[in-house]
Amino acid sequence: MTTVVELEIPATSLGAARTFDRVPTFEFEIGGMIGDTPPLVWVSGPDRETVRNALESDPSVDVLAMLAGESHRDQPKRTASDSGHEGPQDRWLFRLEFGAENKLFERIVAENDGAILEATGEDGTWSVTLLFHDRASLSECYGLFEQYGFEMNVTRLTGIDDVASAQTPLTRTQYETICKAHELGYFDIPRQITLKELAAELDVSHQALSERLRRCQAALVSSQLTDEMTPTAIDP
Repeated sequence: MTTVVELEIPATSLGAARTFDRVPTFEFEIGGMIGDTPPLVWVSGPDRETVRNALESDPSVDVLAMLAGESHRDQPKRTASDSGHEGPQDRWLFRLEFGAENKLFERIVAENDGAILEATGEDGTWSVTLLFHDRASLSECYGLFEQYGFEMNVTRLTGIDDVASAQTPLTRTQYETICKAHELGYFDIPRQITLKELAAELDVSHQALSERLRRCQAALVSSQLTDEMTPTAIDP
C-alpha cells in the first residue's frame, strides 16, 4: 500500500539550526528534493539581507544563488516612505545546498524507494512529507533513521488505500514495544524488569529502547491531550 508519512525533525538534525537561532522568524518551503540537484527554497524573514547573512554564516548551508523575490499578495501597498524596505510577508527564492546530515537523510529515503514530497521549516523544526510504495520500505527507512540518530516525531501516517489507519498515534513497533513493557512489568511500582533486561528481551540496544519508549509516551500524552485516541499501526 502506498503510504505518506509526515515527520517533524529538529533543524539540528537536518540543517539551518544556526539560521533559526539568529533569525527567529525565519521560515522556508521546499517543493521537493530530487536527486543530487541542490533544491530551490522559498525563504522568508524580517528582510532579505538579514536572512541571506544568516544563511551564509550557517555551516550547515551553502547559498549557491538568490534567484527571485516576491511580495505576499495580501500585503498592503507600500508608500514612497516604505521604499527600499521589505515587508514581513516577503519571501525570496534561493538555491541552497544543505550539509552531510541532510544528504544522509535524502540517501536513506531514496535507497528505500521513497520520495521527499515537501519540506517546510519554522521555529527550528523541519516538517517533511515522505511517500513510500509500501509499509515495508517505510519501516526499513525509519529503522535507519533511528540507527543514524535522527530525532523525529511521526505527526501523520496515511495509507492512500486506507485513510482510517492513519489515526493511530503509535507506530506498530512502538505499540508492540509498549505492550511488551507493560506485560513484563516495566511500568509497575516497583518495576519488575529493568530497561536493560527489557532491551535484551526485545533484541534492541538500551539507548534505542529508551528513546523509543520516550517517543511512545510523548505520542500517547499528545493524543490524549488533543484528540480522542485511536490505535493504529506503522513500523518504524
